[in-house]
Amino acid sequence: MNLKGQTALITGAGRGIGKTIAAKFAKLGSDLAIVDMNPISNNVLREIEQNGTKCLSYQLDVTDVDEVDSVVKKIIDETGGIHILVNNAGITQDNLFMRMKPEQWLQVIDVNLNGVFHVTKAVIRTMVKQHSGRIVNISSVVGFSGNPGQVNYSSTKSGLIGFTKSLSREVGTRGITVNAVAPGFINTSMTQALNENQQQAILSQIPLGRMGEAEDIANAVAFLTSDEASYITGTVLHVNGGMY
Repeated sequence: MNLKGQTALITGAGRGIGKTIAAKFAKLGSDLAIVDMNPISNNVLREIEQNGTKCLSYQLDVTDVDEVDSVVKKIIDETGGIHILVNNAGITQDNLFMRMKPEQWLQVIDVNLNGVFHVTKAVIRTMVKQHSGRIVNISSVVGFSGNPGQVNYSSTKSGLIGFTKSLSREVGTRGITVNAVAPGFINTSMTQALNENQQQAILSQIPLGRMGEAEDIANAVAFLTSDEASYITGTVLHVNGGMY
């Protein structure tokens, strides 16, 4: 796979899966614009730029429409266009439904679903003008299977599937593909914080007997943005070790 000559915008790229996707893209030759709700460290930028690619970084709240429009305009002015968009930014506010506060519901909806709308809306016009583009939305296995204590999070990840399938039908004639990746349980700081009993309960549901790595998701996203996947759109790629 080769992404040379492409500029990719990745949200939620300050750490974890988003950072790993950015590093993978850099190895494939893509220039990058990475954004995160928290300041992106110089260590992350050095890790990405060591592959010889250019990387712009911005602190961005994807729920702020004006801020999103402003940052996307800066990226396009600086790079000449955005060819790849990876909507990875997301949060959790877990609680049993009977105890879930309205603000826990609304905050997760606002970041995980409304944020995807805002960023994609800001980027889509330049892709239409280019008559090309790749959009990948990061969903989740729990958007399909459900998960106790995550009614809000699961709802947003299910919503992204409808978003993906509908948008793919609207923009396909303009040479733009829209797909989703649905990770299972991935070895990140969030899963590492679980106690041993919780981790074993998760592993018992995974036929491959292990959690995935962030690189597994980055590889899937890279494939969907490459020329090798040029005839794939409106599709969900499940990366969960056979869990679902």
